[in-house]
Amino acid sequence: MDSLSSAGPRRPRDRLGVRSSGSRAAATPWARFSAWLECVCVVTFDLELGQALELVYPGDFRLTDKEKSSICYLSFPDSHSGCLGDTQFSFRIRQCRGQRSPWRADDGRYDSEAPVTLQRESAHYFGYVYFRQVKDSSVKRGYFQKSLVLVSRLPFVRLFQALLSLVAPEFFDKLAPCLEAVCNEIDQWPAPVPGQTLNLPVVGVVLQVHIPSRADKPEPSPLKQCGQENLLPAPLVLTSVHELDLLRCLQPVLTHVQTLWELMLLGEPLVVLAPSPAVSSEMVLALTSCLQPLRFCCDYRPYFTIHDSEFKEFTTRTQAPPNVVLGVTNPFFIKTLQHWPHILRVGEPKMSGGLPKQVKLKKPSRLKTLDTKPGLYTEYTAHLRRDKALLKRLLKGLQKKRPAGVLTTLLRRHLLELTQSFIIPLEHYMASLMPLQKSITPWKDDFLCSLEHAGPQPTCILKGDWLGLYRRFFKSPHFDGWYRQRRREMARKLEALHLEAICEANVETWMQGKSEVEVVDLVLKLREKLVRARGHQLPVKEETLQRARLCVEAAVHSLPKDLQAVLCPP
Repeated sequence: MDSLSSAGPRRPRDRLGVRSSGSRAAATPWARFSAWLECVCVVTFDLELGQALELVYPGDFRLTDKEKSSICYLSFPDSHSGCLGDTQFSFRIRQCRGQRSPWRADDGRYDSEAPVTLQRESAHYFGYVYFRQVKDSSVKRGYFQKSLVLVSRLPFVRLFQALLSLVAPEFFDKLAPCLEAVCNEIDQWPAPVPGQTLNLPVVGVVLQVHIPSRADKPEPSPLKQCGQENLLPAPLVLTSVHELDLLRCLQPVLTHVQTLWELMLLGEPLVVLAPSPAVSSEMVLALTSCLQPLRFCCDYRPYFTIHDSEFKEFTTRTQAPPNVVLGVTNPFFIKTLQHWPHILRVGEPKMSGGLPKQVKLKKPSRLKTLDTKPGLYTEYTAHLRRDKALLKRLLKGLQKKRPAGVLTTLLRRHLLELTQSFIIPLEHYMASLMPLQKSITPWKDDFLCSLEHAGPQPTCILKGDWLGLYRRFFKSPHFDGWYRQRRREMARKLEALHLEAICEANVETWMQGKSEVEVVDLVLKLREKLVRARGHQLPVKEETLQRARLCVEAAVHSLPKDLQAVLCPP
Protein backbone atom coordinates (compact mmCIF):
# COMPACT_ATOMS: atom_id res chain seq x y z
CA MET A 1 0.00 0.00 0.00
CA ASP A 2 2.85 2.42 0.65
CA SER A 3 5.06 1.63 -2.32
CA LEU A 4 4.90 5.25 -3.44
CA SER A 5 6.86 6.28 -0.38
CA SER A 6 9.97 4.31 -1.30
CA ALA A 7 10.89 5.72 -4.70
CA GLY A 8 14.45 6.42 -5.81
CA PRO A 9 16.47 9.61 -5.41
CA ARG A 10 14.58 12.86 -5.91
CA ARG A 11 14.77 14.47 -9.31
CA PRO A 12 13.30 17.81 -10.41
CA ARG A 13 9.71 17.82 -11.56
CA ASP A 14 7.68 20.23 -13.59
CA ARG A 15 4.54 21.90 -12.21
CA LEU A 16 2.53 18.75 -12.73
CA GLY A 17 4.93 16.68 -10.65
CA VAL A 18 6.49 14.91 -13.67
CA ARG A 19 10.19 14.06 -13.30
CA SER A 20 12.29 16.13 -15.67
CA SER A 21 15.80 17.39 -16.17
CA GLY A 22 14.76 20.70 -17.69
CA SER A 23 14.12 24.16 -16.34
CA ARG A 24 13.91 23.27 -12.65
CA ALA A 25 17.11 21.22 -12.57
CA ALA A 26 19.16 24.15 -11.26
CA ALA A 27 16.73 24.90 -8.43
CA THR A 28 16.29 22.84 -5.28
CA PRO A 29 13.37 20.46 -5.98
CA TRP A 30 10.25 21.20 -3.94
CA ALA A 31 12.08 23.90 -1.94
CA ARG A 32 8.98 26.06 -1.50
CA PHE A 33 6.78 23.10 -0.64
CA SER A 34 9.25 21.85 1.97
CA ALA A 35 9.40 25.32 3.57
CA TRP A 36 5.84 24.56 4.78
CA LEU A 37 5.37 20.78 4.72
CA GLU A 38 7.48 17.63 4.81
CA CYS A 39 4.94 15.54 2.93
CA VAL A 40 1.25 14.73 2.57
CA CYS A 41 0.01 11.25 3.49
CA VAL A 42 -3.19 9.36 2.75
CA VAL A 43 -4.11 6.63 5.24
CA THR A 44 -6.90 4.18 4.52
CA PHE A 45 -8.42 1.15 6.24
CA ASP A 46 -7.53 -2.15 4.61
CA LEU A 47 -9.52 -5.25 5.59
CA GLU A 48 -6.38 -7.38 5.70
CA LEU A 49 -3.77 -4.86 6.91
CA GLY A 50 -5.84 -2.51 9.04
CA GLN A 51 -4.64 1.08 8.78
CA ALA A 52 -2.36 1.34 5.74
CA LEU A 53 -0.37 4.08 4.08
CA GLU A 54 -1.97 4.47 0.68
CA LEU A 55 0.05 7.41 -0.62
CA VAL A 56 2.93 9.71 0.30
CA TYR A 57 3.43 12.84 -1.73
CA PRO A 58 5.95 13.90 -2.98
CA GLY A 59 6.57 10.22 -3.69
CA ASP A 60 10.27 10.25 -2.89
CA PHE A 61 10.00 11.69 0.61
CA ARG A 62 11.50 8.99 2.82
CA LEU A 63 9.81 7.88 6.03
CA THR A 64 11.20 5.10 8.21
CA ASP A 65 9.03 2.05 8.89
CA LYS A 66 8.52 3.25 12.47
CA GLU A 67 7.37 6.68 11.27
CA LYS A 68 5.01 5.08 8.75
CA SER A 69 3.52 2.87 11.47
CA SER A 70 3.06 5.81 13.85
CA ILE A 71 1.38 7.94 11.17
CA CYS A 72 -0.97 5.09 10.24
CA TYR A 73 -2.16 4.43 13.81
CA LEU A 74 -2.37 8.09 14.82
CA SER A 75 -4.33 9.12 11.72
CA PHE A 76 -7.42 7.15 12.80
CA PRO A 77 -9.48 7.61 15.97
CA ASP A 78 -9.40 4.45 18.06
CA SER A 79 -12.49 2.28 18.38
CA HIS A 80 -13.57 3.98 21.64
CA SER A 81 -14.10 7.34 19.94
CA GLY A 82 -16.87 6.36 17.53
CA CYS A 83 -16.23 9.34 15.23
CA LEU A 84 -18.70 9.50 12.34
CA GLY A 85 -18.55 12.11 9.61
CA ASP A 86 -15.56 14.43 9.34
CA THR A 87 -13.10 14.97 12.19
CA GLN A 88 -9.97 17.10 12.48
CA PHE A 89 -7.22 16.56 15.04
CA SER A 90 -3.43 16.56 15.31
CA PHE A 91 -0.58 14.46 16.64
CA ARG A 92 3.17 14.78 17.23
CA ILE A 93 5.70 11.99 16.69
CA ARG A 94 9.39 11.58 17.30
CA GLN A 95 11.49 11.72 14.16
CA CYS A 96 13.55 8.57 13.87
CA ARG A 97 16.39 9.78 11.71
CA GLY A 98 17.22 12.92 13.64
CA GLN A 99 18.48 14.65 10.48
CA ARG A 100 17.23 17.33 8.11
CA SER A 101 15.70 16.46 4.79
CA PRO A 102 18.42 16.67 2.10
CA TRP A 103 16.36 19.01 -0.10
CA ARG A 104 15.34 21.40 2.72
CA ALA A 105 16.19 25.04 2.13
CA ASP A 106 18.18 26.63 4.93
CA ASP A 107 15.68 27.79 7.56
CA GLY A 108 18.21 29.51 9.85
CA ARG A 109 16.69 32.90 9.11
CA TYR A 110 13.20 31.73 10.00
CA ASP A 111 14.24 30.29 13.38
CA SER A 112 16.34 33.35 14.24
CA GLU A 113 13.43 35.73 13.61
CA ALA A 114 10.44 33.63 14.72
CA PRO A 115 9.23 33.50 18.36
CA VAL A 116 10.85 30.58 20.19
CA THR A 117 7.39 28.98 20.54
CA LEU A 118 7.01 28.84 16.73
CA GLN A 119 10.44 27.65 15.65
CA ARG A 120 10.63 24.54 13.49
CA GLU A 121 10.77 21.23 15.30
CA SER A 122 14.20 19.64 14.97
CA ALA A 123 13.37 16.15 16.30
CA HIS A 124 9.59 15.76 15.86
CA TYR A 125 6.95 15.85 13.14
CA PHE A 126 3.49 17.36 13.55
CA GLY A 127 0.65 15.51 11.87
CA TYR A 128 -2.51 17.46 11.00
CA VAL A 129 -5.35 15.05 10.24
CA TYR A 130 -8.66 15.28 8.40
CA PHE A 131 -10.48 11.95 8.97
CA ARG A 132 -13.68 10.93 7.21
CA GLN A 133 -15.86 7.96 8.21
CA VAL A 134 -19.21 7.60 6.45
CA LYS A 135 -21.49 4.72 5.56
CA ASP A 136 -20.73 3.25 2.15
CA SER A 137 -22.51 0.11 0.95
CA SER A 138 -19.96 -0.35 -1.84
CA VAL A 139 -17.26 -1.10 0.73
CA LYS A 140 -17.12 -4.58 2.30
CA ARG A 141 -16.86 -3.21 5.82
CA GLY A 142 -19.83 -0.92 5.17
CA TYR A 143 -17.89 2.31 5.87
CA PHE A 144 -15.62 4.62 3.91
CA GLN A 145 -12.64 5.38 6.20
CA LYS A 146 -9.78 7.55 5.07
CA SER A 147 -7.49 10.26 6.47
CA LEU A 148 -5.61 13.06 4.75
CA VAL A 149 -2.54 14.00 6.81
CA LEU A 150 -0.24 17.02 6.48
CA VAL A 151 3.19 16.31 7.99
CA SER A 152 5.16 19.40 8.98
CA ARG A 153 7.77 20.71 11.41
CA LEU A 154 5.84 23.96 11.85
CA PRO A 155 3.35 24.29 14.75
CA PHE A 156 0.86 26.22 12.56
CA VAL A 157 -2.21 24.31 13.72
CA ARG A 158 -4.75 26.99 12.70
CA LEU A 159 -3.30 27.41 9.21
CA PHE A 160 -3.09 23.69 8.48
CA GLN A 161 -6.57 23.04 9.86
CA ALA A 162 -7.90 25.73 7.52
CA LEU A 163 -5.93 24.26 4.63
CA LEU A 164 -7.31 20.77 5.32
CA SER A 165 -10.89 22.06 5.56
CA LEU A 166 -10.49 23.42 2.00
CA VAL A 167 -8.52 20.56 0.47
CA ALA A 168 -9.77 17.37 2.16
CA PRO A 169 -13.45 17.41 1.04
CA GLU A 170 -12.33 17.95 -2.54
CA PHE A 171 -9.67 15.25 -2.24
CA PHE A 172 -12.16 12.65 -0.98
CA ASP A 173 -14.18 13.30 -4.16
CA LYS A 174 -11.35 13.49 -6.72
CA LEU A 175 -8.52 11.65 -4.92
CA ALA A 176 -4.92 11.61 -6.22
CA PRO A 177 -5.14 14.13 -9.11
CA CYS A 178 -6.54 16.76 -6.73
CA LEU A 179 -3.77 16.11 -4.19
CA GLU A 180 -1.06 16.47 -6.84
CA ALA A 181 -2.51 19.79 -7.98
CA VAL A 182 -2.67 21.09 -4.39
CA CYS A 183 0.95 20.12 -3.69
CA ASN A 184 2.06 21.97 -6.80
CA GLU A 185 0.11 25.04 -5.67
CA ILE A 186 1.85 24.93 -2.26
CA ASP A 187 5.16 24.65 -4.11
CA GLN A 188 4.43 28.14 -5.50
CA TRP A 189 3.87 29.73 -2.08
CA PRO A 190 6.40 32.23 -0.75
CA ALA A 191 8.48 31.02 2.19
CA PRO A 192 7.15 31.75 5.72
CA VAL A 193 9.15 34.86 6.63
CA PRO A 194 8.51 36.16 10.18
CA GLY A 195 6.91 39.59 10.22
CA GLN A 196 5.36 39.28 6.75
CA THR A 197 1.73 38.99 5.72
CA LEU A 198 1.38 36.43 2.94
CA ASN A 199 -1.28 35.50 0.42
CA LEU A 200 -1.40 31.72 -0.13
CA PRO A 201 -3.59 30.54 -3.05
CA VAL A 202 -5.02 27.02 -2.95
CA VAL A 203 -8.06 25.34 -4.64
CA GLY A 204 -9.46 28.68 -5.80
CA VAL A 205 -9.18 30.36 -2.39
CA VAL A 206 -6.52 32.76 -1.11
CA LEU A 207 -5.51 32.29 2.53
CA GLN A 208 -4.09 35.48 4.02
CA VAL A 209 -1.85 34.93 7.05
CA HIS A 210 0.63 36.87 9.16
CA ILE A 211 3.79 34.98 10.14
CA PRO A 212 4.62 36.03 13.74
CA SER A 213 7.99 37.61 14.46
CA ARG A 214 10.01 38.14 17.64
CA ALA A 215 9.51 41.85 17.02
CA ASP A 216 5.71 41.50 17.32
CA LYS A 217 4.06 42.52 20.54
CA PRO A 218 2.95 39.44 22.52
CA GLU A 219 -0.54 40.93 22.86
CA PRO A 220 -2.96 39.21 20.45
CA SER A 221 -3.94 41.62 17.67
CA PRO A 222 -6.10 41.39 14.54
CA LEU A 223 -4.37 40.78 11.23
CA LYS A 224 -3.86 43.85 9.07
CA GLN A 225 -5.18 43.06 5.63
CA CYS A 226 -2.82 44.00 2.84
CA GLY A 227 -2.98 43.79 -0.91
CA GLN A 228 -6.62 42.68 -0.66
CA GLU A 229 -7.95 45.14 -3.21
CA ASN A 230 -6.07 43.35 -6.01
CA LEU A 231 -7.19 39.86 -5.06
CA LEU A 232 -10.20 38.17 -6.62
CA PRO A 233 -11.80 36.43 -4.88
CA ALA A 234 -11.28 38.26 -1.60
CA PRO A 235 -8.87 36.39 0.67
CA LEU A 236 -9.88 34.23 3.60
CA VAL A 237 -8.10 36.05 6.45
CA LEU A 238 -6.77 33.93 9.32
CA THR A 239 -6.23 35.97 12.48
CA SER A 240 -3.49 33.58 13.57
CA VAL A 241 -1.49 30.71 12.09
CA HIS A 242 -1.15 28.92 15.43
CA GLU A 243 -3.52 30.13 18.16
CA LEU A 244 -6.54 27.96 18.94
CA ASP A 245 -9.72 29.27 20.51
CA LEU A 246 -8.31 29.04 24.03
CA LEU A 247 -11.60 29.64 25.80
CA ARG A 248 -13.43 26.92 23.86
CA CYS A 249 -10.61 24.41 24.43
CA LEU A 250 -10.34 25.12 28.17
CA GLN A 251 -14.06 25.60 28.92
CA PRO A 252 -14.45 22.50 31.11
CA VAL A 253 -11.37 23.37 33.22
CA LEU A 254 -11.69 27.14 33.65
CA THR A 255 -11.96 26.83 37.43
CA HIS A 256 -8.60 25.01 37.50
CA VAL A 257 -6.74 26.94 34.81
CA GLN A 258 -4.43 28.39 37.48
CA THR A 259 -3.47 24.93 38.75
CA LEU A 260 -3.00 23.61 35.21
CA TRP A 261 -0.79 26.63 34.34
CA GLU A 262 1.45 25.74 37.29
CA LEU A 263 1.59 22.07 36.25
CA MET A 264 2.65 23.14 32.74
CA LEU A 265 5.22 25.60 34.13
CA LEU A 266 6.79 22.89 36.28
CA GLY A 267 6.80 20.33 33.45
CA GLU A 268 4.73 17.86 35.45
CA PRO A 269 3.59 14.57 33.80
CA LEU A 270 -0.09 14.89 32.82
CA VAL A 271 -2.53 12.54 31.09
CA VAL A 272 -5.54 14.07 29.32
CA LEU A 273 -8.24 11.44 28.78
CA ALA A 274 -10.81 12.78 26.32
CA PRO A 275 -13.76 11.32 24.38
CA SER A 276 -12.20 11.96 20.94
CA PRO A 277 -8.88 12.81 19.29
CA ALA A 278 -10.25 16.27 18.45
CA VAL A 279 -10.94 17.12 22.12
CA SER A 280 -7.73 15.42 23.25
CA SER A 281 -5.42 17.21 20.81
CA GLU A 282 -6.99 20.63 21.29
CA MET A 283 -6.82 20.35 25.09
CA VAL A 284 -3.14 19.33 25.01
CA LEU A 285 -2.22 22.10 22.54
CA ALA A 286 -4.15 24.67 24.56
CA LEU A 287 -2.44 23.64 27.82
CA THR A 288 1.05 23.67 26.32
CA SER A 289 0.40 27.13 24.81
CA CYS A 290 -0.48 28.59 28.23
CA LEU A 291 3.20 29.37 28.90
CA GLN A 292 3.69 31.74 25.96
CA PRO A 293 6.01 33.56 25.44
CA LEU A 294 7.99 30.75 27.14
CA ARG A 295 8.69 27.74 24.97
CA PHE A 296 7.18 24.47 26.18
CA CYS A 297 10.38 22.44 26.60
CA CYS A 298 8.90 19.08 27.60
CA ASP A 299 7.55 16.40 25.30
CA TYR A 300 3.85 16.46 24.47
CA ARG A 301 1.60 14.25 22.38
CA PRO A 302 -1.78 15.77 21.41
CA TYR A 303 -3.03 12.28 20.53
CA PHE A 304 -1.41 9.04 21.68
CA THR A 305 -2.42 5.39 21.31
CA ILE A 306 -1.36 2.02 22.68
CA HIS A 307 0.22 1.29 19.27
CA ASP A 308 2.67 4.17 19.55
CA SER A 309 6.34 3.19 19.45
CA GLU A 310 6.92 5.05 22.76
CA PHE A 311 4.06 3.28 24.56
CA LYS A 312 6.36 1.11 26.71
CA GLU A 313 8.70 4.01 27.40
CA PHE A 314 5.87 6.20 28.72
CA THR A 315 3.97 3.52 30.65
CA THR A 316 6.81 1.73 32.47
CA ARG A 317 6.60 1.61 36.27
CA THR A 318 10.31 0.92 36.77
CA GLN A 319 11.08 4.66 36.79
CA ALA A 320 9.34 7.96 37.49
CA PRO A 321 6.82 9.10 34.85
CA PRO A 322 8.50 11.19 32.14
CA ASN A 323 7.86 14.94 31.76
CA VAL A 324 5.22 14.47 29.08
CA VAL A 325 1.68 15.70 28.43
CA LEU A 326 -0.25 12.82 26.83
CA GLY A 327 -3.59 13.16 25.11
CA VAL A 328 -5.44 9.83 24.96
CA THR A 329 -8.94 8.50 24.25
CA ASN A 330 -8.65 4.86 25.30
CA PRO A 331 -9.85 4.27 28.92
CA PHE A 332 -7.23 1.52 29.12
CA PHE A 333 -4.73 4.29 29.91
CA ILE A 334 -6.45 4.95 33.25
CA LYS A 335 -5.26 1.55 34.44
CA THR A 336 -1.90 1.69 32.67
CA LEU A 337 -1.01 5.19 33.91
CA GLN A 338 -2.49 5.04 37.41
CA HIS A 339 0.98 5.77 38.82
CA TRP A 340 1.11 9.14 37.01
CA PRO A 341 0.66 12.05 39.45
CA HIS A 342 -1.89 14.06 37.41
CA ILE A 343 -4.77 12.80 35.26
CA LEU A 344 -7.32 15.11 33.63
CA ARG A 345 -10.52 13.39 32.53
CA VAL A 346 -12.77 15.50 30.29
CA GLY A 347 -16.04 14.54 28.67
CA GLU A 348 -18.03 15.94 25.79
CA PRO A 349 -18.71 19.69 26.33
CA LYS A 350 -21.84 20.07 28.48
CA MET A 351 -23.76 23.13 29.57
CA SER A 352 -25.50 23.63 32.90
CA GLY A 353 -27.62 26.72 33.50
CA GLY A 354 -26.10 28.39 30.45
CA LEU A 355 -22.57 27.70 31.69
CA PRO A 356 -20.01 25.06 30.67
CA LYS A 357 -19.94 22.26 33.21
CA GLN A 358 -16.67 22.37 35.16
CA VAL A 359 -14.60 19.34 36.13
CA LYS A 360 -13.91 18.91 39.84
CA LEU A 361 -10.62 18.54 41.67
CA LYS A 362 -10.36 14.96 42.93
CA LYS A 363 -7.90 12.72 44.74
CA PRO A 364 -6.10 10.11 42.60
CA SER A 365 -7.43 7.41 44.93
CA ARG A 366 -10.89 8.01 43.44
CA LEU A 367 -9.79 6.88 39.99
CA LYS A 368 -11.87 4.00 38.67
CA THR A 369 -10.60 1.87 35.83
CA LEU A 370 -13.88 1.42 33.99
CA ASP A 371 -16.02 4.39 34.98
CA THR A 372 -13.83 7.38 35.73
CA LYS A 373 -15.90 10.55 35.94
CA PRO A 374 -14.61 13.87 34.56
CA GLY A 375 -12.22 15.57 36.95
CA LEU A 376 -8.64 16.65 37.62
CA TYR A 377 -7.17 13.80 39.67
CA THR A 378 -4.12 15.12 41.52
CA GLU A 379 -2.56 15.63 44.95
CA TYR A 380 -0.99 18.89 43.78
CA THR A 381 -1.82 22.06 45.71
CA ALA A 382 -1.45 25.29 43.74
CA HIS A 383 1.10 27.80 45.04
CA LEU A 384 -0.83 30.80 43.72
CA ARG A 385 -4.37 31.71 44.52
CA ARG A 386 -7.07 31.41 41.90
CA ASP A 387 -8.09 34.66 40.21
CA LYS A 388 -11.75 34.62 41.18
CA ALA A 389 -12.47 37.95 39.49
CA LEU A 390 -11.24 36.64 36.14
CA LEU A 391 -13.22 33.41 36.49
CA LYS A 392 -16.35 35.38 37.31
CA ARG A 393 -15.90 37.63 34.25
CA LEU A 394 -15.35 34.63 31.96
CA LEU A 395 -18.32 32.62 33.24
CA LYS A 396 -20.58 35.68 33.25
CA GLY A 397 -19.48 36.49 29.72
CA LEU A 398 -20.29 32.96 28.58
CA GLN A 399 -23.68 33.10 30.27
CA LYS A 400 -24.52 36.40 28.59
CA LYS A 401 -23.12 35.10 25.30
CA ARG A 402 -20.52 37.82 24.89
CA PRO A 403 -18.38 37.49 21.73
CA ALA A 404 -16.09 34.48 22.10
CA GLY A 405 -13.14 36.44 20.70
CA VAL A 406 -13.35 38.99 23.50
CA LEU A 407 -13.39 36.32 26.21
CA THR A 408 -10.58 34.34 24.58
CA THR A 409 -8.44 37.49 24.44
CA LEU A 410 -9.19 38.12 28.13
CA LEU A 411 -8.09 34.60 29.10
CA ARG A 412 -5.01 34.68 26.87
CA ARG A 413 -3.96 38.07 28.28
CA HIS A 414 -4.33 36.77 31.83
CA LEU A 415 -2.09 33.78 31.13
CA LEU A 416 0.42 35.96 29.29
CA GLU A 417 0.62 38.41 32.20
CA LEU A 418 0.92 35.52 34.63
CA THR A 419 3.88 34.05 32.73
CA GLN A 420 5.52 37.45 32.29
CA SER A 421 5.11 38.30 35.99
CA PHE A 422 6.82 35.04 36.84
CA ILE A 423 9.70 35.28 34.36
CA ILE A 424 10.52 39.04 34.45
CA PRO A 425 12.51 38.86 37.74
CA LEU A 426 14.60 36.07 36.20
CA GLU A 427 15.08 38.13 33.03
CA HIS A 428 16.24 41.09 35.13
CA TYR A 429 18.71 38.87 36.96
CA MET A 430 20.09 37.48 33.70
CA ALA A 431 20.36 40.99 32.25
CA SER A 432 22.43 42.05 35.27
CA LEU A 433 25.05 39.46 34.27
CA MET A 434 25.67 41.22 30.94
CA PRO A 435 28.63 43.63 30.98
CA LEU A 436 27.93 47.24 29.96
CA GLN A 437 28.54 47.91 26.28
CA LYS A 438 31.13 50.59 27.10
CA SER A 439 33.14 48.01 29.08
CA ILE A 440 33.47 45.67 26.07
CA THR A 441 36.90 46.05 24.47
CA PRO A 442 37.92 44.70 21.07
CA TRP A 443 40.99 42.74 22.10
CA LYS A 444 40.80 39.27 23.60
CA ASP A 445 42.73 39.70 26.88
CA ASP A 446 40.92 42.88 27.91
CA PHE A 447 37.55 41.39 26.84
CA LEU A 448 37.95 38.30 29.04
CA CYS A 449 38.99 40.48 31.99
CA SER A 450 35.86 42.61 31.55
CA LEU A 451 33.67 39.50 31.95
CA GLU A 452 35.23 38.72 35.32
CA HIS A 453 33.79 41.95 36.74
CA ALA A 454 30.28 41.36 35.42
CA GLY A 455 29.29 38.88 38.12
CA PRO A 456 25.79 38.32 39.57
CA GLN A 457 24.08 41.20 41.30
CA PRO A 458 21.66 40.77 44.22
CA THR A 459 18.03 40.60 43.18
CA CYS A 460 14.87 41.42 45.13
CA ILE A 461 13.54 38.81 47.56
CA LEU A 462 10.18 37.50 46.36
CA LYS A 463 7.72 36.66 49.13
CA GLY A 464 4.73 34.40 49.54
CA ASP A 465 3.70 31.49 47.40
CA TRP A 466 5.79 32.71 44.46
CA LEU A 467 8.94 31.68 46.28
CA GLY A 468 7.81 28.05 46.58
CA LEU A 469 6.86 28.07 42.89
CA TYR A 470 10.31 29.40 41.94
CA ARG A 471 12.00 26.66 43.98
CA ARG A 472 10.11 23.97 42.08
CA PHE A 473 10.60 25.77 38.76
CA PHE A 474 14.39 25.73 39.18
CA LYS A 475 14.23 21.90 39.21
CA SER A 476 12.03 21.69 36.11
CA PRO A 477 12.90 21.14 32.44
CA HIS A 478 11.47 24.57 31.63
CA PHE A 479 14.01 26.40 33.76
CA ASP A 480 16.78 24.45 32.02
CA GLY A 481 15.26 25.23 28.60
CA TRP A 482 14.75 28.91 29.41
CA TYR A 483 18.26 29.27 30.83
CA ARG A 484 19.93 27.60 27.84
CA GLN A 485 17.95 29.76 25.41
CA ARG A 486 18.81 33.00 27.25
CA ARG A 487 22.46 31.96 27.57
CA ARG A 488 22.66 31.37 23.80
CA GLU A 489 21.03 34.73 23.13
CA MET A 490 23.39 36.51 25.53
CA ALA A 491 26.42 34.81 23.96
CA ARG A 492 25.27 35.92 20.49
CA LYS A 493 24.69 39.47 21.75
CA LEU A 494 28.13 39.60 23.39
CA GLU A 495 29.75 38.29 20.22
CA ALA A 496 27.91 40.93 18.17
CA LEU A 497 28.99 43.70 20.57
CA HIS A 498 32.56 42.42 20.44
CA LEU A 499 32.47 42.54 16.62
CA GLU A 500 31.18 46.13 16.76
CA ALA A 501 33.97 47.07 19.18
CA ILE A 502 36.60 45.62 16.81
CA CYS A 503 35.12 47.53 13.87
CA GLU A 504 35.16 50.81 15.80
CA ALA A 505 38.78 50.31 16.95
CA ASN A 506 41.86 51.37 15.01
CA VAL A 507 42.96 48.01 13.64
CA GLU A 508 46.06 49.44 11.94
CA THR A 509 47.33 50.83 15.26
CA TRP A 510 46.70 47.49 16.97
CA MET A 511 48.63 45.59 14.29
CA GLN A 512 51.78 47.62 14.91
CA GLY A 513 54.27 45.38 16.67
CA LYS A 514 52.04 42.29 16.34
CA SER A 515 53.40 39.07 14.89
CA GLU A 516 52.14 37.62 11.61
CA VAL A 517 50.54 34.77 13.55
CA GLU A 518 48.44 37.22 15.60
CA VAL A 519 47.33 39.14 12.49
CA VAL A 520 46.38 35.91 10.69
CA ASP A 521 44.44 34.84 13.79
CA LEU A 522 42.51 38.15 13.69
CA VAL A 523 41.68 37.62 10.00
CA LEU A 524 40.41 34.08 10.57
CA LYS A 525 38.34 35.06 13.63
CA LEU A 526 36.75 38.01 11.83
CA ARG A 527 35.90 35.85 8.84
CA GLU A 528 34.29 33.28 11.15
CA LYS A 529 32.16 36.02 12.73
CA LEU A 530 31.17 37.29 9.28
CA VAL A 531 30.02 33.81 8.25
CA ARG A 532 27.93 33.52 11.42
CA ALA A 533 26.49 36.99 10.90
CA ARG A 534 25.53 36.24 7.28
CA GLY A 535 23.73 33.15 8.52
CA HIS A 536 21.63 35.40 10.79
CA GLN A 537 23.22 33.87 13.88
CA LEU A 538 24.54 37.25 15.06
CA PRO A 539 22.30 40.33 15.51
CA VAL A 540 24.46 42.89 13.66
CA LYS A 541 23.71 45.64 11.14
CA GLU A 542 24.87 45.61 7.52
CA GLU A 543 27.12 48.64 8.10
CA THR A 544 28.91 46.71 10.87
CA LEU A 545 29.48 43.83 8.46
CA GLN A 546 30.87 46.23 5.87
CA ARG A 547 33.29 47.71 8.41
CA ALA A 548 34.34 44.19 9.43
CA ARG A 549 35.14 43.36 5.79
CA LEU A 550 37.29 46.49 5.57
CA CYS A 551 39.11 45.42 8.75
CA VAL A 552 39.82 42.02 7.18
CA GLU A 553 41.13 43.65 4.01
CA ALA A 554 43.38 46.01 5.99
CA ALA A 555 44.77 43.13 8.04
CA VAL A 556 45.40 40.96 4.97
CA HIS A 557 47.17 43.79 3.11
CA SER A 558 49.54 44.28 6.07
CA LEU A 559 50.87 40.74 5.59
CA PRO A 560 53.60 39.54 3.19
CA LYS A 561 52.53 38.61 -0.34
CA ASP A 562 52.90 34.86 0.21
CA LEU A 563 50.53 34.93 3.20
CA GLN A 564 48.10 37.13 1.27
CA ALA A 565 48.04 34.49 -1.46
CA VAL A 566 47.22 31.79 1.11
CA LEU A 567 44.45 33.82 2.77
CA CYS A 568 43.00 35.14 -0.50
CA PRO A 569 43.59 32.49 -3.17
CA PRO A 570 42.73 33.56 -6.74
